[in-house]
Amino acid sequence: MKYTPLLILSLFYFTLKAQKNASVSFEKWLSLKQAGSPVISSDGKYIAYTVTSTDWASNGYDVEIWLSTDAQEPIQLTRTIKGSSGSAMFTPDNKFLSFLADRGDKTQLYMIPVNGGEAIQITKDEDGIGGYEWSPLGNQIAYTKAEPDSKKEKGLKERYGAFAVEGEEFKLSHLWIMNFNYDSIMLAGLYPCYSSKDSTAKNLDCYKVPTAQKLTKGNFTVAGFSWHPNGKSIIFNTQPNSLINSSQYSDIAIIDMESKKIEVLVANSANDAFIKWSPEGNAFIYISSVNDSITNFYKNNRTFIYDISSKKSREVAAEIDENKSVYAWTSNGIYFGAAIKMKSGLYLMDPVNGQSKNIPTTLDNIGNISLSKKSDVIAIVGRNFSDLNEVYTGTITSNWKKISNLTSQIANWNTPINEIIEWKSKDGSTIEGVLLKPKNFDAKKKYPLLVMIHGGPTAIDRPEPTPGGVYPILQWIEKGALVLRVNYRGSTGYGEKFRSLNVRNLGIGDMWDIVSGVEYLNSKGFIDTTKMGCMGWSQGGYISAFLTTNTTIFKAISVGAGISNWITYYVSTDITPFTRQYLKTTPWQDMDIYQRTSPMTNINLAKTPTLIQHGEFDKRVPISNAYELYRGLQDRKIPSKLIVYKGFGHGITKPKERLAAVWHNWQWFNQYVFNEVEETLPVE
Repeated sequence: MKYTPLLILSLFYFTLKAQKNASVSFEKWLSLKQAGSPVISSDGKYIAYTVTSTDWASNGYDVEIWLSTDAQEPIQLTRTIKGSSGSAMFTPDNKFLSFLADRGDKTQLYMIPVNGGEAIQITKDEDGIGGYEWSPLGNQIAYTKAEPDSKKEKGLKERYGAFAVEGEEFKLSHLWIMNFNYDSIMLAGLYPCYSSKDSTAKNLDCYKVPTAQKLTKGNFTVAGFSWHPNGKSIIFNTQPNSLINSSQYSDIAIIDMESKKIEVLVANSANDAFIKWSPEGNAFIYISSVNDSITNFYKNNRTFIYDISSKKSREVAAEIDENKSVYAWTSNGIYFGAAIKMKSGLYLMDPVNGQSKNIPTTLDNIGNISLSKKSDVIAIVGRNFSDLNEVYTGTITSNWKKISNLTSQIANWNTPINEIIEWKSKDGSTIEGVLLKPKNFDAKKKYPLLVMIHGGPTAIDRPEPTPGGVYPILQWIEKGALVLRVNYRGSTGYGEKFRSLNVRNLGIGDMWDIVSGVEYLNSKGFIDTTKMGCMGWSQGGYISAFLTTNTTIFKAISVGAGISNWITYYVSTDITPFTRQYLKTTPWQDMDIYQRTSPMTNINLAKTPTLIQHGEFDKRVPISNAYELYRGLQDRKIPSKLIVYKGFGHGITKPKERLAAVWHNWQWFNQYVFNEVEETLPVE
């Protein structure tokens, strides 16, 4: 569609008028491109990474792969129409980049020359494929795929229609193996292939895309795998089924490629998960909860090294008081990351003595690292607090060069000042938060305050230039507000003890941390306590709901996909163990703790106007929680509104509905905090 200059001007004026005092429109903010998933070739020459962009026309997000050669300016390598490209991996000879995409016949594996050209389809699996990995020699590809409906299942559906038995609605995934050679792919279809050749065709070579053979079978699902460095076996994680709670019972097994014999290597009563092979393949590192299936939601993950020859494990990195993310195991040792409050720590572990040392970096936050096998070059995705995520390359210890340039998107934006602050909560616990202020902040003025609470609870808020999700933080700060983001008890980055502080204290302790943060800011004299609001999604939505029914300090609250009643939640969520771990019991054993920590218990004390936002098909926090809170507020005649986003689960994953959710929050807080007349959603 072409727009006249007058129409463009009127649309620009309307956007600014609708988003009063905001220099960046919601659409522009929601259209920011993001970098992720760096992969480096074994020789360190090539770096691939993904860029996610917003596709408003199809109401989705497009993920495509970009490539940098010798740390030079990257180019876009893939363009999947009506879909995305991902799971990039270099072939062992570094001549091609392989990737997964659905280009009309389910998700298949493609490869494209590193110097550019058309992508070539490698697999033609009628069911589509899941994860994949090249063998070390490049002559085979292993991949997983979900089992298709059996003849019996198809017959049942045909005769009885659609129904499901709770706990039995899943598909198992197994390993498949496919032989590979370039000729079969490049020359496929060049000559006709006959089942029996006559005299005129007997000298023709038949080239066709190879077919895969099933490698594993049985009453289990494969949840991740890796080739042994010598290519003679594949290690994989096995669990009873593909349901989310089944991962608590995963084990580690290995299959010999010649005999097809499967041997279980690690089988503790709780979850065990393979991470990385040693370079020689004589050991591997894995994480495990060992026999703990009642505290692993909030306790540190434990890392172990398994020795192949002795078949014994030993724990390592126990002195690091945080969850560990293993990046690679090289001849130098094991590289892993762990949060240090709001920053990222990078460590190198000696696999012999298990000792770890911190490696200083130039970035505040590291998302992921990919290390080349034949050089000391690495690829990193990460950022400093004032930037968006970028892709860097260099060596582990020095000379990091930025090869992407996504922060340039916000070069002229009026982004807020981020300040890390700390205070004491009601029980004496030290709490940190991020205070966002306008660039012209004046400590002598009093500002409206909005509190945004992260989910998790084992997540963390950090300084960043464009925060928000479905909350228009940038625009509110330009409007003249301050925003506080609280790393309440249970947040990651502060150690296991801190993450355990809301066990049997959910909502209550969280409320202490939020309220004490507000009180701390009030003691500084620059907030207007008559103009305050609070919001959050998931666990942040639960805490917001708890504040709705247990405090009256806020003028407006927004509850996004929040829990309103732990009993309702316990019997309907897809992660029931979460509730049992944090409350340490079931409702039938201790109803008091479920009631004490539920927002609905004190619904008769509620006075705060509350917006409720929820996905129609949310399994994590079922929508019954939203209806329960809404009905309680309505019966109390508290100003309240429930907005259901059609077709969505726990998150709003499409840009148009995310835009709607942003507008709904903008209107709600404008009305009740800024005392502005509520507007209808703008249309062109």
